[in-house]
Amino acid sequence: MTQDTRGPSIPRDKADNFTQGAIQSRLDFIEAQTGTALKHVPQTSQDPAQLPGNLENPIGAAQVPLGLAGPIRINGEHAQGDFYVPLATTEGTLVASYSRGMRILSEAGGVKTTVVERYMQRAPVFHFADARAARAFRDWFKANWLEIKAAAESTTRSGKLSHVEHYGLAKMHYTRFNYTTGDAAGQNMCGKATDAACKWIMAHYEADIRYTLSGAIDTDKKHSQLNTIHSRGARVVAEVTLPRDLVLKMTRADTRDLYRARQVSMMGGMHAGTSNNGVHAANALAAIFIATGQDAANVAESQAGLTYVELLENGDLYWSITLPSLIVATYGGGTGLATQRECLEMLDCYGSGKVAKFCEIVAGTVLAGEISLATAVVSDEWVESHDAHGRNRP
Repeated sequence: MTQDTRGPSIPRDKADNFTQGAIQSRLDFIEAQTGTALKHVPQTSQDPAQLPGNLENPIGAAQVPLGLAGPIRINGEHAQGDFYVPLATTEGTLVASYSRGMRILSEAGGVKTTVVERYMQRAPVFHFADARAARAFRDWFKANWLEIKAAAESTTRSGKLSHVEHYGLAKMHYTRFNYTTGDAAGQNMCGKATDAACKWIMAHYEADIRYTLSGAIDTDKKHSQLNTIHSRGARVVAEVTLPRDLVLKMTRADTRDLYRARQVSMMGGMHAGTSNNGVHAANALAAIFIATGQDAANVAESQAGLTYVELLENGDLYWSITLPSLIVATYGGGTGLATQRECLEMLDCYGSGKVAKFCEIVAGTVLAGEISLATAVVSDEWVESHDAHGRNRP
C-alpha cells in the first residue's frame, strides 16, 4: 500500500462552503498549519454568499489599494464625456501618471475612440486519417454552415456564431469559431456552444471523425499573432492629435522629440519581437481589470497593441493605439461582486448594453498612460518622478 504523504486537507463544508463558519474553519486551519494568524485577510465587506461561481474555499479578500485617475474626456461612439477611472495597483506614481496623461488628452479636446469589432473564440480541431480526408471535411463543413451555426446558438441567448476560420495542418483540420457575446467576455459561453456544434457534427458527418474541443489556436490566456490579425475580444482604436504648443506647455517635451522617440521604440520593439510597440499598456489594463472584476489573466492577450504616430506639417502630433484583443465584460464573471460592481458603476458601465462604452474608456485610459510616460521619458522626468513618489520609505 502506498503511504499518503500529503498534508491534511483544507476544511470544506459539502452542504455550504460559503458560510462564515466554513470560512472560519479554514482560517483556523491555516493558522494551525503555518503559524500565521490572519488579521487583515478576513476583513472584507463582500458577502460570501455571492461568491459561488467566482471562487472556491474562500478565506477573505486581497485588498489591493484603489486610486482614482481623471477626468478623461472620451469622444467615443458609446462613451462620451468626462470619466473618473478607478485603478487598483500597488505601483507608486501610476495613478498620478495616468491622471497626467488624461489631463493632456482632455486639454487637447479629448480622445477619440472606435470599437471596430468584437469576437470571442473557441477553436476545435478535427482528426482524420490523412490530409485529403481533412480537406473533404472542410468542404462539408462549409456546405452545412447554417446547421452548425444553429446547433451552436441553441445553447445561449446572447451568443451568436459570426464566422469560422479554417486551417488545414497535417491530417487535422483546425477551426476557429468566432462569436459575438453580448456584454459578457464569453469564454465559457463559447466553449459550451462550440461543444454543441461539434456534437452535431459528430452525429451528422458520415465518415469517421473525432475532435478535441480546443486545438490551442484560440490561444486562451496567451498572446498570439492570430489574435492581433483576427481580433480576440474587442479591436479598439484610441486616437488624438496633440497640439505642439500644448505639449510643450504641459510636459516640456517637443512633439518632434516625441515622434523620434516613437521611431526608436518601434525599432527596438521589432528587434525584441514584442507584441506591443507602445510603452506600457499592461499597466492600465491590469489596474482596471482588478478594479472592475475582469479576468486578470486576460491581460496576457489584451496588452497587445499597435501604436502609430504621425508628425504633422505644423508640428502637431497624431497618436493612436490599436488594441486588437481587449477582453472585458460588464456582465457576468467577477463584475457583479460588491466592490467590482461599484467601480463599474462609477463609469456607468455595469450591466447589459455597456460593454462597448467600457471598451472605449479602457482604450482611452491606455492611450493616456502611453502619452504620460513617453513625455516623462523625453523630458527627463521619468526617474525623478519615480524617485520622489514611487518608493516606500520608512
